[in-house]
Amino acid sequence: MVTSLEKVFDAIEAGKMAVMVAEERPDAEGDLVMAAEKVTADAVNFMVRHARGIVSVAIEEKRIRELGIPIIPSTQRDEITEQMGALVEAREGVTTGISAGDRARTIQVLASEHSTSRDIVMPGHVLPLMALSGGVMVRIGRAEGAVDAVRSAGVRPAAALCTILNEDGQAARLSELEQFAERHKLPMFFIKDLVPHRLAREILVQRVSEAPFRTPHGELRAVVYHNIVDGREHLALIKGEVGGGLPALVRLHSECLTGDVFASNRCDCGEQLERSMEMIMQSERGVIVYLHQEGRGIGLGNKIRAYALQDGGLDTVEANHELGFKSDLRDYGIGAQILRDLGVGEAQLLTNNPHKIESLRRYGVKVTRVPLEVTPHEGIIDYLRTKKEKLGHLFSNLDHQ
Repeated sequence: MVTSLEKVFDAIEAGKMAVMVAEERPDAEGDLVMAAEKVTADAVNFMVRHARGIVSVAIEEKRIRELGIPIIPSTQRDEITEQMGALVEAREGVTTGISAGDRARTIQVLASEHSTSRDIVMPGHVLPLMALSGGVMVRIGRAEGAVDAVRSAGVRPAAALCTILNEDGQAARLSELEQFAERHKLPMFFIKDLVPHRLAREILVQRVSEAPFRTPHGELRAVVYHNIVDGREHLALIKGEVGGGLPALVRLHSECLTGDVFASNRCDCGEQLERSMEMIMQSERGVIVYLHQEGRGIGLGNKIRAYALQDGGLDTVEANHELGFKSDLRDYGIGAQILRDLGVGEAQLLTNNPHKIESLRRYGVKVTRVPLEVTPHEGIIDYLRTKKEKLGHLFSNLDHQ
């Protein structure tokens, strides 16, 4: 039922609506979304009659502040809690403000690049939602998804949206959203799919510095990359003449302070990094991309909390779930962008992780796997078995010594 993003963008550019859903799960909710600059009275009326939710307009964080719209404080602490502004109205061209035509006029004013704070009044009848800077790269939220969708369609980054409710007033769920989209002949997409779309088409990393880098294994070249969305920095260590579309031996290594620096016996990260360094130094050309995503993406503090849970009998995957995280939150889109910037034609990837291979291929990187295995020992054997059994990692031998 999900439509290709290209068809979704074509529809939005043409002034039509699409059904937007956060992610593919049975209890997911959804919205009607369209470009705010193309909203008409008929469009608002359709939202009110068929979607039945609150007609809102999602605009960028910078723009909502330029318009002087105050953000309503929230007592919720959820990281995906919507940030809503005060209800607004267009200063001119409306009567009571509640009619479909009046609300369409207000939405158009909010979408216009020429509007200022003098063009709106408060209170009103249209609810502004603030989309965080960075969009879906920062948060998989309704406002961020709607703004990124219309921006990707080539129109101004302001979107009208309305939550889809069933006739009984309950939020429509995934199967009902699919029926809604089919009944009204609307394209449907998942917000999460905008992330790989942006990573594959936008340049989100910048080189900030580079210099020779001497190691006990030999000399490399260090290049630091800055992620312009979240501000994180990542490191590429380069052996030989990399670039020009030539293949290179590559290790994408997620930061592991406990294993890489302090040689923790809870994981094999440090040993994998050391082995990767040895293999790359023996190759004609290679790259180690050191990614700032500690603890399979959950961060150092949560990683230590997970260690405490493991001491209580949980394995590494169960501990993540107990803390409310997925088994593995890591994403390799930024790694793919770094490899493209370096001109790597084919990544001969040092890994045991099929997810890493699939992720790079999804971002357009040509990948072949090169096995990377360390000698199992008593301290990490259960950890490695969990990775194999629950995360699908590829190991040829897990008989510890």
